Amino acid sequence: MSDIIGSLGISASGMHAQSMRLRHASENIANADTPGYRRKTIPFQELADGGVAPGRVRLDRGELPKVYDPSHPMADGSGHYAGSNVDLIVEIADAREAQRSYEANLKLFDQSRQMAQGLLDLLKR
Repeated sequence: MSDIIGSLGISASGMHAQSMRLRHASENIANADTPGYRRKTIPFQELADGGVAPGRVRLDRGELPKVYDPSHPMADGSGHYAGSNVDLIVEIADAREAQRSYEANLKLFDQSRQMAQGLLDLLKR
């Protein structure tokens, strides 16, 4: 029975981690056109019980692209300003992967719950 309860905790931690990943991907997509915005990433850390936990948010330290627009309020003397280093294709793919991983953890959670319920029903007899 403890293995079934443990699998509930592991799948719940996976759902939490993937929801954080999806949150940051959607923030990145929303700020793709914000000047000076750096892409956020979130690493996962393995827990002792086999689950995962989201780590600290990291900012992508890659080079910010220089955008030429002399009419932009943030443009320097040469007409350039620092753009965002968010790649929409990468963020959409990351969001899809997080969604599918969340759904897989949800199915595992539901199956573990059903197994626990079935075991309890057998023990009642």
